Amino acid sequence: MANRVRQVDIHLRDRDKDVVVRAIKAFEPVDWMVFPVEQHDRTLIRVIMHDGRTQTLTDAVQDSLEGQRGWRITMMPLEATLPEPEPMADDEAKANLQVLREELLDDVTREAALNRDFLILSGLSTIVAAIGLNADGVAAVIGAMVIAPLLGPILGFSLGAGLGNFPLIRESGRTLAAGIAVALGVAFLISFLLPLNKESHELMSRAEVRLDGVALALAAGGAAALSMAQGRSAVLVGVMVAAALLPPGAALGLFLGAQEWALASRAGLLLLLNVTCLILSALAVFRLKNIRPRGWIDQRNADRATWINAGFSVAFLLLVVTLIIVLDLGRAVEIG
Repeated sequence: MANRVRQVDIHLRDRDKDVVVRAIKAFEPVDWMVFPVEQHDRTLIRVIMHDGRTQTLTDAVQDSLEGQRGWRITMMPLEATLPEPEPMADDEAKANLQVLREELLDDVTREAALNRDFLILSGLSTIVAAIGLNADGVAAVIGAMVIAPLLGPILGFSLGAGLGNFPLIRESGRTLAAGIAVALGVAFLISFLLPLNKESHELMSRAEVRLDGVALALAAGGAAALSMAQGRSAVLVGVMVAAALLPPGAALGLFLGAQEWALASRAGLLLLLNVTCLILSALAVFRLKNIRPRGWIDQRNADRATWINAGFSVAFLLLVVTLIIVLDLGRAVEIG
C-alpha cells in the first residue's frame, strides 16, 4: 500500500507554469514532466506522486493558482510504474492512506442524490422488510437491508458537516428524509393488507430501545465512513447502516397503520436514535481521518457545522441513553 502512486495532470496557461512547478518540487514527486500542447498559450504538467502526498500536492497547486482562470487538475490511480518508486516512510504512508477529498466528495455526492432510482429502491426494500418483519422472516429482512440505498445520505450529511459543505448537507438531509418518508408510507399501506403479527420477534424487537442498538448504529456509521475514507467498498457496511434504519422505519409504519401508538412511539424513538448515532460516528471518523476543506474560511464553516451537529447529536444520545438506563433500573426493581 505504501507504494501506491497516482498520476496528476495539470492543464494551465503558460504564464502560470513556473509557480506550479515550484509547488510540485516542494512535495518530492516520484517523477514529473512538462509537455507543450497544440493550444496556444497552454501547458500540460504530468506528475507521478505517492498516494499519501497527492492531497497535499493538489491543495498546494490550487493555492498557487488561486484567482487564476483556465486551469484544470485531473487525478487517476496507476496500477504500476517502473522502476519501482522509493516507498514513503511507514508512518507517513499509514497517516495518509485514504482516498482524495475530491474523490470522496464526488462519490458521496452521487450516492446522496435524491432521484427516482433512490425512491424506487427505498420503496421496494421497505416492501420486503415490512413483509419479513410481520412474518418473522429473518432472511427477508436481511435481503431488504441489502438493497436499501440509505448509506449515501447518511455519509453525505456527515461529510457535508465535516467539510462545511452546506449544499451537500441540505441535499443529503432531503434525500434521507425522503427515504424514511417512503419507508413509512409504504409500510403504512402494507399494514392495511396484513394483520399485525405481535408474535413476530423480528417486528417486536424494533419497538425496543436498548443500549446494544446504540452500539450497532455507532459501529455501522463509523465503519461506513472509514471504508469510504480509505477508498474501500462500503457495500457490506451499507447493509449495517440499513439494519439500523430500514427495519425500525418499516416497523413504525406498520405500527401506525395498526394504531399501536405505544409501539409506534418506541419504534420512532429507535429510528431517530439510530439516525443520530450513524451521523455522529461517521462525522467523528471523517474528523479523525483529517478530511477537512482546503481553505481557512471553509475550515471555519466546517468547524461550526461539525460542532453544531455533534453537540445536538451527543445531547440527544445522552438523553436517550439515560432514559434507557432509568427504565432498565425501574424494570429491575419491579422484578426484584
